[in-house]
Amino acid sequence: MVTGPVLRPRRLRQSAPVRRLVAQTRLHPAELVLPVFVREGAQQPVPIGAMPGVVQHTLDSLVEVAREAADAGIGGLMLFGVPTAKDAVGSGGDDPEGILNVALRRVVDAVGDRLVVMADLCLDEFTDHGHCGVLDDAGRVDNDATLQRYAAMGLAQARAGAHVLGLSGMMDGQVAFVREALDAEGFTDTVILAYAAKYTSGLYGPFREAVESSLVGDRATYQQDPANATEALRELELDIAEGADIVMVKPAMPHLDIVAAAAELSPVPVAAYQISGEYSMIEAAAANEWIDRERAVLESLLNIRRAGAQVILTYYALEAARLLRDRP
Repeated sequence: MVTGPVLRPRRLRQSAPVRRLVAQTRLHPAELVLPVFVREGAQQPVPIGAMPGVVQHTLDSLVEVAREAADAGIGGLMLFGVPTAKDAVGSGGDDPEGILNVALRRVVDAVGDRLVVMADLCLDEFTDHGHCGVLDDAGRVDNDATLQRYAAMGLAQARAGAHVLGLSGMMDGQVAFVREALDAEGFTDTVILAYAAKYTSGLYGPFREAVESSLVGDRATYQQDPANATEALRELELDIAEGADIVMVKPAMPHLDIVAAAAELSPVPVAAYQISGEYSMIEAAAANEWIDRERAVLESLLNIRRAGAQVILTYYALEAARLLRDRP
């Protein structure tokens, strides 16, 4: 008599209720953070061509989406400013009346007791050369002079009420320098999210449109080489030692091995950023009817979560919260 296999893993896949019962990884809206752009002087939201469905907000529409995010139960917002004027040292970044700091105050006043308000702490949106730091006489990014600017920007954001500062510039020593400045001014509760493993990537293009970047060239001298993994772990360990409260890997999907390695070694929460190019690829493929858009959105986020990220920055945060709520 022919008998079938005794071991049948498919038993645990036979129905949606069984699959749901034994699922090892679950995605929740509270783990998602929505990156948002606010444009100085905008009278109405401005669509971003390379990111269908994403806009540069006015101050009023920013507050509206912040309230929507709080109602949806997502974890937080990450704010990026788009100023009308730029200069060599990114003066708008620490100007109390600069667009990012004004926006932070507005959002904190509106929803600061309902979700986490994060601020991008980097100079690239505010410099006329588009780099993440100030330049020396030879046109190179000056690491230590940039730290002074980061400290000033961090204090301005903390005074504006930001709960979390996202240090994204990849300067050596940035976490310790900003932490010391914050503590010296009494901002001991302000959280530092360190972009600890931020890779130079071909997927940042849509973001640069979103912030109207002035960058010419690349950031390979301070962002990480995609060829390297050990370097990323060293950066993670250094940022943790300097006092980072959360560490981040960016981009997410191309570097899930680094997300997993970070989750394995880190004693602090690990975040990952599903960046603009990742978003735009899904949108482009879906627009051509090559993929099932909603399935791809949730699958991409679930994979980042499965790799070990406890926090995911994604332009799909609001939509994913709705999909998670409505699915059977």
